[in-house]
Amino acid sequence: MHPETHLALHHARTAELRAQAEAHHLATHAKPPHGLRTRLGWTLVELGLRLATPKPVLAPSPSS
Repeated sequence: MHPETHLALHHARTAELRAQAEAHHLATHAKPPHGLRTRLGWTLVELGLRLATPKPVLAPSPSS
């Protein structure tokens, strides 16, 4: 392959990769923040675990 053709292919691929990186960068910054939704989800998980876990049964105290 001629060196100039090889170099042209590298330049084309570089431009393609840069465009993909820019699109990915824009897509990741366009997502809404998940902080509140994540905290609320974990709070609901903890509440569900508390409701699903049986409470220990205490033995009655011996009468004297």
